[in-house]
Order: sequence, then C-alpha cells, then structure tokens
Amino acid sequence: MDMQPLDVDEIRASFVNCSRGEAKSLTVPTDVPWATRDFLGWRDPKAPGRAYLVVAHRDELIGLSLRAAPPAKSRLRSNMCGFCGTTHTLADITLFSGRRAGKAGREGNTLGTYLCADLACDAYVRGERRPAVPQPHESLTVEQRLERMRGKVGLFVERVLETR
Repeated sequence: MDMQPLDVDEIRASFVNCSRGEAKSLTVPTDVPWATRDFLGWRDPKAPGRAYLVVAHRDELIGLSLRAAPPAKSRLRSNMCGFCGTTHTLADITLFSGRRAGKAGREGNTLGTYLCADLACDAYVRGERRPAVPQPHESLTVEQRLERMRGKVGLFVERVLETR
C-alpha cells in the first residue's frame, strides 16, 4: 500500500491536531520517494523538536503534528520502534507526542509513542536503511512486517482521533 504523491497544499490541509497557521508554517519535504512510502514522516529541519506524520487512513488523509523529546544520551542500551519493530540505540529512538484531535487536544491531552528518530520506519522494514544494532530474527516476510507496521500506525492515528 504505497502512498500516492501529495502536493504541499494536500499535506498542509491534512493536519487534524494543530491550527491552520501552524500547518501553513511547517516545512514540507520535497524529495519524497512516494513509491516506497507507506506514510510520510519527517522531522522539521528548522525546528528539530518538531515532527510530522501524514498517512492515508480510512479513505482520508490524516496529518499529525508531533513533538520530539530530547534524544537520550546513552548508546549502550537499545529500544524498539512502536511502529516498525526495528531495534535501535536509545539515541536513535525518540518519544514522539502529539495533541489529540478536537476538544481533548485543545484541553492539553496528548498521546505519545517511541519511534525511529528519523521516522523512516518503512525504509527499515524494506531493508533500504540499516539500523546501527543487530536485529532479532523474524520469520515474517517483508510484506507481513509492512502490514503489521501499517496496523500500528493506523492504531496510533485512531487513538489521536478518538475524541474528534
């Protein structure tokens, strides 16, 4: 389920947990390999503590504005991404949190999860990128791992949208 190419206006209009002004000011990537992306995730180069996730969800394009926690200092321990299951050093895993959509978000309610710091989960699953630590063996095929990742991304989006 590869993403269809999106233009900047479609991406900006998709955001459900930030203001239109915030969506208008975010930096949108221009060099996206759409054919191998299951979702669009990126860190804002102008504001390293900000990140964005855009995903096709139930026939709707959903964009989420996220905050990235400061990186961990240790490279001696590891953690696993909540979307793709890739194991990384602690410095390469980040806690991303986002306001919930609607009234709950306006009241300050957030939802967070630990993810690949570069948000390139589908690239790790497809073997296009290699993490710095050895990975546990999985008997699942790449397509099965992609399906599992899509399900976890969808669940995260559902949880953000619960109060919308």
